[in-house]
Amino acid sequence: MIRYLLLLMLAATTGSAVAQKGYTPSKENLAYRQQFQDNKLGVFIHWGIYSMLADGEWAMLQKKIPYEEYSKLAAGFAPSKFNAEEWVAALKAGGAKYICITSRHHDGFSMFGTGSSDYNIVDATPFKRDVLKELANACHKQGVKLHFYYSLLDWGRPDYNPKGVLAAKWTGPEQPGYNTYHRFMLSQLKELLTNYGEIGAIWFDGAWDKGKAFNWKFDELYTLIHSLQPACLIINNHHWAALEGEDAQAFERDLPGQNTAGFSHGVEVSALPLETCETMNGSWGYKITDNNYKSEKALIQYLVKAAGNNANLLMNVGPRPDGTLPEIAVQRFSAMGQWLQQYGESIYGTRGGPVAAHKWGVTTEKGTRLFVHILDLQDKALFLPLTGKKVRSARVFIDKKPVKFMQQKEGVLLLLEKQPDETDYVIELNI
Repeated sequence: MIRYLLLLMLAATTGSAVAQKGYTPSKENLAYRQQFQDNKLGVFIHWGIYSMLADGEWAMLQKKIPYEEYSKLAAGFAPSKFNAEEWVAALKAGGAKYICITSRHHDGFSMFGTGSSDYNIVDATPFKRDVLKELANACHKQGVKLHFYYSLLDWGRPDYNPKGVLAAKWTGPEQPGYNTYHRFMLSQLKELLTNYGEIGAIWFDGAWDKGKAFNWKFDELYTLIHSLQPACLIINNHHWAALEGEDAQAFERDLPGQNTAGFSHGVEVSALPLETCETMNGSWGYKITDNNYKSEKALIQYLVKAAGNNANLLMNVGPRPDGTLPEIAVQRFSAMGQWLQQYGESIYGTRGGPVAAHKWGVTTEKGTRLFVHILDLQDKALFLPLTGKKVRSARVFIDKKPVKFMQQKEGVLLLLEKQPDETDYVIELNI
Protein backbone atom coordinates (compact mmCIF):
# COMPACT_ATOMS: atom_id res chain seq x y z
CA MET A 1 0.00 0.00 0.00
CA ILE A 2 2.82 2.43 0.90
CA ARG A 3 4.52 1.73 -2.45
CA TYR A 4 1.21 2.37 -4.25
CA LEU A 5 0.74 5.72 -2.46
CA LEU A 6 4.29 6.73 -3.33
CA LEU A 7 3.61 5.96 -6.98
CA LEU A 8 0.46 8.10 -6.88
CA MET A 9 2.41 10.97 -5.30
CA LEU A 10 5.13 10.64 -7.95
CA ALA A 11 2.56 10.70 -10.73
CA ALA A 12 1.00 13.82 -9.24
CA THR A 13 4.33 15.67 -9.09
CA THR A 14 5.67 14.63 -12.48
CA GLY A 15 2.49 15.47 -14.41
CA SER A 16 3.04 14.33 -18.02
CA ALA A 17 6.41 12.59 -17.53
CA VAL A 18 4.90 9.70 -19.50
CA ALA A 19 2.97 11.25 -22.34
CA GLN A 20 1.44 8.18 -23.99
CA LYS A 21 1.87 5.17 -21.76
CA GLY A 22 2.53 1.91 -23.54
CA TYR A 23 2.98 3.64 -26.90
CA THR A 24 4.10 1.31 -29.68
CA PRO A 25 4.96 3.13 -32.92
CA SER A 26 3.28 1.83 -36.06
CA LYS A 27 5.15 0.42 -39.05
CA GLU A 28 4.32 3.63 -40.90
CA ASN A 29 5.73 5.69 -38.03
CA LEU A 30 8.96 3.71 -37.90
CA ALA A 31 9.33 4.04 -41.66
CA TYR A 32 8.97 7.82 -41.52
CA ARG A 33 11.37 8.03 -38.59
CA GLN A 34 13.99 6.50 -40.86
CA GLN A 35 13.07 8.77 -43.78
CA PHE A 36 13.12 11.75 -41.42
CA GLN A 37 16.67 10.88 -40.36
CA ASP A 38 17.68 10.43 -44.00
CA ASN A 39 16.30 13.88 -44.93
CA LYS A 40 18.87 15.72 -42.80
CA LEU A 41 17.83 19.28 -43.76
CA GLY A 42 14.50 20.97 -43.11
CA VAL A 43 13.33 24.58 -43.16
CA PHE A 44 11.60 26.19 -40.18
CA ILE A 45 9.17 28.99 -41.07
CA HIS A 46 8.06 31.42 -38.35
CA TRP A 47 5.27 33.53 -39.82
CA GLY A 48 2.26 35.26 -38.34
CA ILE A 49 0.71 38.68 -37.78
CA TYR A 50 3.73 39.51 -35.61
CA SER A 51 5.67 39.92 -38.87
CA MET A 52 3.79 43.21 -39.34
CA LEU A 53 5.62 44.64 -36.33
CA ALA A 54 8.95 43.45 -37.83
CA ASP A 55 10.29 42.81 -34.34
CA GLY A 56 10.23 39.03 -33.96
CA GLU A 57 7.57 36.56 -32.92
CA TRP A 58 7.70 37.55 -29.22
CA ALA A 59 6.77 41.18 -29.85
CA MET A 60 3.39 40.97 -28.11
CA LEU A 61 4.95 39.79 -24.86
CA GLN A 62 8.17 41.75 -25.00
CA LYS A 63 6.43 45.02 -25.88
CA LYS A 64 3.64 44.27 -23.36
CA ILE A 65 0.96 44.84 -25.96
CA PRO A 66 -2.52 43.97 -24.61
CA TYR A 67 -4.37 41.28 -26.55
CA GLU A 68 -7.20 43.68 -27.42
CA GLU A 69 -4.72 45.93 -29.26
CA TYR A 70 -2.40 43.27 -30.67
CA SER A 71 -5.26 41.27 -32.16
CA LYS A 72 -6.22 44.30 -34.30
CA LEU A 73 -3.13 43.61 -36.41
CA ALA A 74 -5.10 40.82 -38.07
CA ALA A 75 -7.40 43.34 -39.76
CA GLY A 76 -4.43 44.68 -41.73
CA PHE A 77 -2.65 41.42 -42.52
CA ALA A 78 -2.69 40.95 -46.32
CA PRO A 79 0.41 39.13 -47.59
CA SER A 80 -0.37 39.84 -51.24
CA LYS A 81 3.00 38.54 -52.50
CA PHE A 82 2.70 35.12 -50.85
CA ASN A 83 3.26 32.32 -53.36
CA ALA A 84 3.43 28.83 -51.89
CA GLU A 85 4.79 27.26 -55.08
CA GLU A 86 7.67 29.74 -55.18
CA TRP A 87 8.44 29.19 -51.50
CA VAL A 88 8.61 25.42 -51.84
CA ALA A 89 10.62 25.56 -55.07
CA ALA A 90 13.21 27.92 -53.53
CA LEU A 91 13.56 25.90 -50.33
CA LYS A 92 13.72 22.61 -52.19
CA ALA A 93 16.49 24.07 -54.37
CA GLY A 94 18.22 24.90 -51.08
CA GLY A 95 18.47 21.21 -50.32
CA ALA A 96 15.56 21.02 -47.87
CA LYS A 97 13.57 17.79 -47.77
CA TYR A 98 10.86 19.05 -45.42
CA ILE A 99 9.27 22.27 -44.18
CA CYS A 100 7.95 23.00 -40.69
CA ILE A 101 5.69 26.07 -40.46
CA THR A 102 4.02 27.77 -37.52
CA SER A 103 0.33 26.88 -37.64
CA ARG A 104 -0.24 28.82 -34.40
CA HIS A 105 2.39 30.60 -32.32
CA HIS A 106 2.28 31.90 -28.74
CA ASP A 107 0.24 34.97 -29.75
CA GLY A 108 -2.67 32.62 -30.44
CA PHE A 109 -3.28 33.63 -34.06
CA SER A 110 -3.98 30.65 -36.33
CA MET A 111 -2.40 30.70 -39.78
CA PHE A 112 -5.06 28.39 -41.18
CA GLY A 113 -8.79 28.29 -41.63
CA THR A 114 -10.02 26.82 -38.36
CA GLY A 115 -13.55 26.32 -37.14
CA SER A 116 -12.30 26.39 -33.55
CA SER A 117 -11.69 30.17 -33.42
CA ASP A 118 -12.45 33.24 -35.52
CA TYR A 119 -8.94 34.51 -34.76
CA ASN A 120 -7.38 33.08 -37.91
CA ILE A 121 -6.03 34.14 -41.29
CA VAL A 122 -9.22 33.28 -43.19
CA ASP A 123 -11.82 34.87 -40.89
CA ALA A 124 -9.92 37.75 -39.27
CA THR A 125 -7.89 39.19 -42.15
CA PRO A 126 -8.66 40.80 -45.51
CA PHE A 127 -6.44 38.14 -47.11
CA LYS A 128 -9.09 35.43 -46.60
CA ARG A 129 -6.76 32.67 -47.85
CA ASP A 130 -5.60 29.56 -46.01
CA VAL A 131 -1.81 29.73 -46.43
CA LEU A 132 -1.32 26.31 -44.86
CA LYS A 133 -3.66 24.76 -47.40
CA GLU A 134 -1.75 26.40 -50.25
CA LEU A 135 1.59 25.38 -48.75
CA ALA A 136 0.38 21.81 -48.21
CA ASN A 137 -0.72 21.55 -51.84
CA ALA A 138 2.64 22.90 -53.05
CA CYS A 139 4.60 20.55 -50.78
CA HIS A 140 2.63 17.49 -51.86
CA LYS A 141 3.03 18.50 -55.52
CA GLN A 142 6.80 19.07 -55.28
CA GLY A 143 7.60 16.09 -53.06
CA VAL A 144 8.54 18.03 -49.93
CA LYS A 145 7.31 16.79 -46.55
CA LEU A 146 5.23 19.20 -44.46
CA HIS A 147 5.40 19.49 -40.67
CA PHE A 148 3.29 21.78 -38.47
CA TYR A 149 4.61 23.77 -35.51
CA TYR A 150 1.91 24.14 -32.85
CA SER A 151 2.14 26.26 -29.69
CA LEU A 152 0.91 24.73 -26.45
CA LEU A 153 0.72 28.13 -24.79
CA ASP A 154 -1.42 31.11 -25.71
CA TRP A 155 -0.81 34.65 -24.46
CA GLY A 156 -4.27 35.79 -25.48
CA ARG A 157 -6.73 33.17 -24.25
CA PRO A 158 -8.00 33.51 -20.68
CA ASP A 159 -8.61 29.76 -20.43
CA TYR A 160 -4.88 29.14 -20.85
CA ASN A 161 -3.50 32.06 -18.87
CA PRO A 162 -6.33 33.63 -16.83
CA LYS A 163 -3.93 35.77 -14.76
CA GLY A 164 -1.87 36.97 -17.70
CA VAL A 165 -1.72 40.76 -18.06
CA LEU A 166 -1.88 40.45 -21.84
CA ALA A 167 -4.76 37.97 -21.98
CA ALA A 168 -8.15 38.87 -23.36
CA LYS A 169 -10.52 40.23 -20.72
CA TRP A 170 -13.14 37.65 -19.81
CA THR A 171 -16.65 39.11 -19.69
CA GLY A 172 -18.71 35.92 -19.26
CA PRO A 173 -20.35 34.76 -16.02
CA GLU A 174 -17.82 32.01 -15.36
CA GLN A 175 -14.24 32.11 -16.57
CA PRO A 176 -13.26 28.90 -18.43
CA GLY A 177 -10.32 26.80 -17.28
CA TYR A 178 -7.60 24.77 -18.93
CA ASN A 179 -9.99 21.96 -19.87
CA THR A 180 -11.67 24.35 -22.31
CA TYR A 181 -8.32 25.28 -23.80
CA HIS A 182 -7.32 21.62 -24.02
CA ARG A 183 -10.48 20.81 -25.98
CA PHE A 184 -9.69 23.74 -28.28
CA MET A 185 -6.25 22.29 -29.00
CA LEU A 186 -7.69 18.84 -29.67
CA SER A 187 -10.14 20.38 -32.12
CA GLN A 188 -7.42 22.30 -33.97
CA LEU A 189 -5.06 19.33 -34.14
CA LYS A 190 -7.85 17.24 -35.62
CA GLU A 191 -8.34 19.91 -38.30
CA LEU A 192 -4.63 20.05 -39.09
CA LEU A 193 -4.43 16.27 -39.44
CA THR A 194 -7.57 15.79 -41.53
CA ASN A 195 -7.73 18.83 -43.83
CA TYR A 196 -4.16 19.14 -45.16
CA GLY A 197 -3.22 15.72 -46.45
CA GLU A 198 -0.27 13.74 -45.16
CA ILE A 199 1.59 15.57 -42.39
CA GLY A 200 5.06 14.42 -41.42
CA ALA A 201 5.17 15.78 -37.87
CA ILE A 202 3.50 17.93 -35.25
CA TRP A 203 6.20 20.09 -33.63
CA PHE A 204 5.00 21.26 -30.21
CA ASP A 205 6.48 24.22 -28.38
CA GLY A 206 5.77 26.07 -25.14
CA ALA A 207 5.49 23.30 -22.53
CA TRP A 208 8.38 24.96 -20.72
CA ASP A 209 5.90 27.77 -19.87
CA LYS A 210 4.05 25.81 -17.17
CA GLY A 211 6.73 23.17 -16.77
CA LYS A 212 6.86 19.45 -16.08
CA ALA A 213 4.65 19.49 -13.02
CA PHE A 214 1.66 20.79 -14.98
CA ASN A 215 -0.69 18.17 -16.44
CA TRP A 216 -0.67 19.05 -20.13
CA LYS A 217 -2.76 15.95 -20.92
CA PHE A 218 -0.21 14.91 -23.50
CA ASP A 219 -1.72 11.44 -23.49
CA GLU A 220 -4.87 12.74 -25.18
CA LEU A 221 -2.98 14.99 -27.59
CA TYR A 222 -0.53 12.28 -28.60
CA THR A 223 -3.16 9.55 -28.88
CA LEU A 224 -5.25 11.75 -31.17
CA ILE A 225 -2.29 12.49 -33.45
CA HIS A 226 -1.15 8.88 -33.71
CA SER A 227 -4.70 7.65 -34.31
CA LEU A 228 -5.44 10.17 -37.09
CA GLN A 229 -2.09 9.79 -38.86
CA PRO A 230 -0.03 6.85 -37.50
CA ALA A 231 3.05 7.86 -39.50
CA CYS A 232 3.02 11.42 -38.13
CA LEU A 233 5.93 12.10 -35.78
CA ILE A 234 5.44 13.91 -32.49
CA ILE A 235 8.29 16.28 -31.64
CA ASN A 236 8.02 18.36 -28.48
CA ASN A 237 10.45 21.21 -27.83
CA HIS A 238 9.90 21.10 -24.07
CA HIS A 239 13.64 21.11 -23.20
CA TRP A 240 13.30 17.92 -21.14
CA ALA A 241 14.30 14.33 -21.71
CA ALA A 242 12.16 12.65 -24.37
CA LEU A 243 8.80 11.40 -23.13
CA GLU A 244 7.17 8.08 -23.92
CA GLY A 245 4.90 8.69 -26.89
CA GLU A 246 7.28 11.03 -28.71
CA ASP A 247 8.93 10.03 -31.98
CA ALA A 248 11.89 12.40 -32.23
CA GLN A 249 13.84 14.68 -29.90
CA ALA A 250 14.32 18.41 -30.49
CA PHE A 251 17.25 20.60 -29.48
CA GLU A 252 16.81 24.37 -29.69
CA ARG A 253 19.87 26.31 -30.90
CA ASP A 254 22.10 23.43 -29.85
CA LEU A 255 23.58 20.25 -31.19
CA PRO A 256 22.59 17.13 -29.21
CA GLY A 257 24.51 16.82 -25.97
CA GLN A 258 25.53 20.47 -25.90
CA ASN A 259 24.03 23.28 -23.87
CA THR A 260 25.48 26.46 -25.29
CA ALA A 261 22.02 28.08 -25.51
CA GLY A 262 21.03 27.08 -21.97
CA PHE A 263 17.93 25.10 -22.97
CA SER A 264 19.33 21.57 -22.67
CA HIS A 265 20.94 21.47 -19.23
CA GLY A 266 21.06 17.87 -18.06
CA VAL A 267 18.91 16.67 -20.97
CA GLU A 268 19.84 13.14 -22.01
CA VAL A 269 20.22 12.46 -25.71
CA SER A 270 17.74 9.71 -26.54
CA ALA A 271 17.89 6.93 -29.14
CA LEU A 272 15.06 8.64 -31.05
CA PRO A 273 15.72 10.57 -34.28
CA LEU A 274 17.29 13.92 -33.38
CA GLU A 275 16.74 17.42 -34.72
CA THR A 276 18.40 20.72 -33.92
CA CYS A 277 16.75 24.01 -34.89
CA GLU A 278 18.68 27.21 -35.49
CA THR A 279 18.24 30.69 -36.97
CA MET A 280 20.05 32.17 -39.97
CA ASN A 281 20.37 35.49 -38.15
CA GLY A 282 19.40 35.99 -34.50
CA SER A 283 15.62 35.90 -34.90
CA TRP A 284 12.90 33.36 -35.61
CA GLY A 285 10.16 35.72 -36.76
CA TYR A 286 10.87 38.56 -39.20
CA LYS A 287 12.88 41.36 -37.57
CA ILE A 288 13.71 44.25 -39.86
CA THR A 289 16.75 45.39 -37.84
CA ASP A 290 18.37 41.94 -37.66
CA ASN A 291 20.67 41.63 -40.66
CA ASN A 292 23.30 39.66 -38.79
CA TYR A 293 23.05 36.60 -41.03
CA LYS A 294 25.47 33.74 -40.58
CA SER A 295 27.87 33.20 -43.46
CA GLU A 296 27.37 30.51 -46.08
CA LYS A 297 30.37 28.69 -44.64
CA ALA A 298 28.99 28.81 -41.08
CA LEU A 299 25.60 27.47 -42.17
CA ILE A 300 27.06 24.64 -44.23
CA GLN A 301 29.41 23.68 -41.42
CA TYR A 302 26.53 23.70 -38.92
CA LEU A 303 24.60 21.32 -41.19
CA VAL A 304 27.65 19.05 -41.34
CA LYS A 305 28.08 19.18 -37.55
CA ALA A 306 24.41 18.31 -37.06
CA ALA A 307 24.76 15.28 -39.37
CA GLY A 308 27.95 14.26 -37.56
CA ASN A 309 26.02 14.41 -34.29
CA ASN A 310 23.38 12.12 -35.82
CA ALA A 311 20.83 14.95 -36.07
CA ASN A 312 18.83 16.82 -38.67
CA LEU A 313 19.17 20.57 -39.05
CA LEU A 314 15.95 22.60 -39.09
CA MET A 315 17.13 25.98 -40.40
CA ASN A 316 14.80 28.92 -39.88
CA VAL A 317 13.56 31.75 -42.08
CA GLY A 318 11.12 34.49 -41.07
CA PRO A 319 8.99 35.72 -44.00
CA ARG A 320 8.07 39.40 -44.36
CA PRO A 321 4.49 40.57 -43.78
CA ASP A 322 3.94 40.77 -47.55
CA GLY A 323 4.59 37.04 -47.86
CA THR A 324 8.08 37.18 -49.37
CA LEU A 325 11.18 35.46 -48.07
CA PRO A 326 14.12 37.80 -47.33
CA GLU A 327 16.49 37.73 -50.32
CA ILE A 328 19.55 37.11 -48.18
CA ALA A 329 17.88 34.05 -46.64
CA VAL A 330 17.06 32.68 -50.09
CA GLN A 331 20.68 33.28 -51.12
CA ARG A 332 21.94 31.39 -48.09
CA PHE A 333 19.64 28.45 -48.83
CA SER A 334 20.75 28.52 -52.45
CA ALA A 335 24.40 28.25 -51.37
CA MET A 336 23.57 25.32 -49.09
CA GLY A 337 21.70 23.66 -51.95
CA GLN A 338 24.60 24.10 -54.37
CA TRP A 339 26.99 22.62 -51.82
CA LEU A 340 24.64 19.67 -51.23
CA GLN A 341 24.48 19.01 -54.96
CA GLN A 342 28.19 18.19 -54.74
CA TYR A 343 28.47 16.75 -51.25
CA GLY A 344 24.94 15.54 -50.47
CA GLU A 345 25.97 11.89 -50.72
CA SER A 346 28.05 12.42 -47.57
CA ILE A 347 25.07 13.97 -45.70
CA TYR A 348 21.72 12.64 -46.93
CA GLY A 349 20.87 9.15 -45.73
CA THR A 350 23.84 9.02 -43.34
CA ARG A 351 24.06 8.54 -39.60
CA GLY A 352 26.57 9.94 -37.16
CA GLY A 353 29.93 8.21 -37.62
CA PRO A 354 31.90 6.17 -35.07
CA VAL A 355 34.39 8.97 -34.37
CA ALA A 356 33.08 11.55 -31.91
CA ALA A 357 32.89 15.19 -32.96
CA HIS A 358 36.09 17.18 -32.48
CA LYS A 359 37.23 20.72 -33.19
CA TRP A 360 38.64 19.49 -36.51
CA GLY A 361 35.25 18.15 -37.63
CA VAL A 362 32.90 15.17 -37.58
CA THR A 363 32.22 11.85 -39.30
CA THR A 364 29.13 10.47 -40.99
CA GLU A 365 28.58 6.94 -42.25
CA LYS A 366 26.48 5.03 -44.74
CA GLY A 367 26.95 1.26 -44.87
CA THR A 368 30.68 0.55 -45.21
CA ARG A 369 31.42 4.14 -46.27
CA LEU A 370 32.78 6.51 -43.65
CA PHE A 371 32.88 10.21 -44.51
CA VAL A 372 35.44 12.29 -42.64
CA HIS A 373 34.36 15.94 -42.67
CA ILE A 374 37.40 18.12 -41.96
CA LEU A 375 36.20 21.60 -40.99
CA ASP A 376 39.13 23.08 -39.07
CA LEU A 377 42.35 21.09 -39.09
CA GLN A 378 45.63 22.86 -38.37
CA ASP A 379 47.78 20.05 -39.72
CA LYS A 380 48.36 17.77 -42.72
CA ALA A 381 47.70 14.57 -40.79
CA LEU A 382 44.65 13.30 -38.91
CA PHE A 383 44.38 10.30 -36.60
CA LEU A 384 41.02 8.53 -36.35
CA PRO A 385 40.51 6.13 -33.41
CA LEU A 386 38.86 3.31 -35.37
CA THR A 387 39.70 0.41 -33.07
CA GLY A 388 38.75 -2.95 -34.53
CA LYS A 389 37.98 -1.52 -37.98
CA LYS A 390 40.06 -2.07 -41.08
CA VAL A 391 40.29 0.65 -43.71
CA ARG A 392 40.28 -0.81 -47.23
CA SER A 393 40.75 2.50 -49.08
CA ALA A 394 40.77 6.27 -48.61
CA ARG A 395 40.13 8.98 -51.15
CA VAL A 396 39.14 12.63 -51.44
CA PHE A 397 35.37 12.59 -51.89
CA ILE A 398 35.08 15.34 -54.49
CA ASP A 399 37.75 14.25 -57.00
CA LYS A 400 38.30 10.61 -55.91
CA LYS A 401 42.03 11.19 -55.54
CA PRO A 402 43.64 8.52 -53.28
CA VAL A 403 44.67 9.55 -49.77
CA LYS A 404 47.66 7.91 -48.10
CA PHE A 405 46.97 6.31 -44.74
CA MET A 406 48.65 4.18 -42.09
CA GLN A 407 46.59 1.44 -40.45
CA GLN A 408 47.36 0.87 -36.78
CA LYS A 409 45.82 -1.25 -34.05
CA GLU A 410 44.34 1.84 -32.42
CA GLY A 411 43.01 3.33 -35.65
CA VAL A 412 44.12 4.96 -38.88
CA LEU A 413 46.36 7.92 -39.62
CA LEU A 414 45.39 9.94 -42.68
CA LEU A 415 48.30 11.64 -44.46
CA LEU A 416 47.05 14.62 -46.44
CA GLU A 417 48.85 16.46 -49.22
CA LYS A 418 47.92 19.83 -47.73
CA GLN A 419 46.35 21.49 -44.74
CA PRO A 420 42.63 21.67 -45.69
CA ASP A 421 41.17 25.15 -46.14
CA GLU A 422 37.84 24.26 -47.78
CA THR A 423 34.45 24.80 -46.10
CA ASP A 424 34.37 21.01 -45.68
CA TYR A 425 37.21 18.80 -46.89
CA VAL A 426 35.61 15.35 -47.15
CA ILE A 427 37.63 12.15 -47.11
CA GLU A 428 35.77 8.93 -47.91
CA LEU A 429 36.98 5.73 -46.28
CA ASN A 430 35.85 2.25 -47.20
CA ILE A 431 35.69 0.24 -43.97
